[in-house]
Amino acid sequence: MEAADLRGRTALVTGGSRGLGRRIAQGLAEAGADLVIASRDLASCERAAAEIGEATGRKVMPYACHVGRWNEVGRLTEAAYERFGHVDVLVNNAGMSPRYDTVADVGEELFDKVVGVNLKGPFRLAALVGTRMAEAGGGSIINISSTAAVRPRADIVPYAAAKAGLNAVTIAFAHAFGPTVRVNAIMAGTFLTDVSASWDPSVFARRAAGFALRRGGDPREIVGTALYLAGGLSSYTTGSVITVDGGQP
Repeated sequence: MEAADLRGRTALVTGGSRGLGRRIAQGLAEAGADLVIASRDLASCERAAAEIGEATGRKVMPYACHVGRWNEVGRLTEAAYERFGHVDVLVNNAGMSPRYDTVADVGEELFDKVVGVNLKGPFRLAALVGTRMAEAGGGSIINISSTAAVRPRADIVPYAAAKAGLNAVTIAFAHAFGPTVRVNAIMAGTFLTDVSASWDPSVFARRAAGFALRRGGDPREIVGTALYLAGGLSSYTTGSVITVDGGQP
């Protein structure tokens, strides 16, 4: 199927060394794409790149980048184009949501860091890569948002605000880079990544009982939506925010 055939294409995945980003990167490589995997931890990127490259036979470039830093995002873009010559799929997945006790405890440094990683970085990277995609004749940008954008809670206010902003950026960039570049978002619900290992199982079980599917998501269950948006079956889908949350209320 065209949707699953990414041979000859290059994908750049931020936050690609673990969690949802790691699974999405694996899925894109299995569909034939070469990869750039970026995160703050180079060693983690190198491990993920080696594992995916060995499993799929694709070329995988690890790169250390703090996406909340404007200049580092520019260097990541240059490095990706220098290595592969083109980027056809961009997945803005890197994110963070530090804990705090009350909203009054949220300091300027924490606020700026959360907004920087979840909104400023994706904005800048999509602006740089999207411009080059448009000049080259096409591409797909996939922003990984969160249901926190539409169901915010008191303990994730900066994160929820940043993800709501990312949803707005998604729609606006679809117009900025159309008609050749498609820009969409996956609004992810609760997935059982490495972060979930610290959760209280009984508390989560009570919460998940209210989901339509009665469980959290396996990270592999986001891959199908990412492949749909990366490939040809979504050729008339842009400016969309697609919810993948197991039916969370």
